Amino acid sequence: MARKNASDDPLAPVTLAVGQEELLLDRAVREVVAAAKAADADTDVRDLTPDQLQPGTLAELVSPSLFAERKVVVVRDAQDLSADTVKDVKAYLSSPAEEITLVLLHAGGAKGKGLLDAARKAGAREVACPKMTKPADRLAFVRSEFRTAGRSATPEACQALVDAIGSDLRELASAVTQLVADVEGTIDEAVVGRYYTGRAEASSFTVADRAVEGRTAEALEALRWSLSTGVAPVLITSALAQGVRAIGKLSSARGGRPADLARELGMPPWKIDRVRQQMRGWTPDGVSVALRAVAEADAGVKGGGDDPEYALEKAVVTIARAARSGCRA
Repeated sequence: MARKNASDDPLAPVTLAVGQEELLLDRAVREVVAAAKAADADTDVRDLTPDQLQPGTLAELVSPSLFAERKVVVVRDAQDLSADTVKDVKAYLSSPAEEITLVLLHAGGAKGKGLLDAARKAGAREVACPKMTKPADRLAFVRSEFRTAGRSATPEACQALVDAIGSDLRELASAVTQLVADVEGTIDEAVVGRYYTGRAEASSFTVADRAVEGRTAEALEALRWSLSTGVAPVLITSALAQGVRAIGKLSSARGGRPADLARELGMPPWKIDRVRQQMRGWTPDGVSVALRAVAEADAGVKGGGDDPEYALEKAVVTIARAARSGCRA
């Protein structure tokens, strides 16, 4: 989700969109264009790349129109502008023209930092569009998409959607749009599962969830589907390890509110609630058995065994059995 500065007027003389997340950069441009067209349906929009901006080109684009028409000039990859064109842009920033909105898209970083600093010093409206590389960032993005659409989705549904779709923000946004359009009321995990059968069920975390809940048949079914759809075995062992460790961490933690435990254990509050439900029947001995099974599976899928699929199946069965018995594999 793009973050904006305090003076959030899309018709500000200059908008600076900083980052490398293409979806957010495109949205920043669309927001400005939509606002301009709402003010004047005949707004002229020019969308330019560095090779299209030669020295003097910007001056021509921002020169006053005979009919005082509104204009939006979008400059993409501003960090790649030539030195002479950067001088033109800096000169314009000191005295922007009326009825014209300049949108600079800049990747951030050291390249072209002089232009970035000049735009900020000139008071440009800034929209942060950082690349979302962390699962927590993508989860926050999905929540924001539902909020923006005015719809309610449970934390488990948001997580399931991220697990099912992956890291592509455009696909995540499209999935939210589809769910909002097709589903009435609160969107929950079951709804996400129905819409994304195959993708959601192929999630390595689905395998882990079913295993630590002691649901052997469902865990094995999810495992086989995951492997058949190309999920890497190492991702599954990683998810199994996270699931078992979460059980162990929560079982040894002091009691308290989910928010307090979340801070103590480094988990989101919704996950505390989920793990509490999953840990019924588990004991410290059971956790030890399950962790050994995960370690053996990890070694098996990383070359220590002849059949990675068998290693994973054995681990899933052992973990599910430990979840039910608590102390015996």
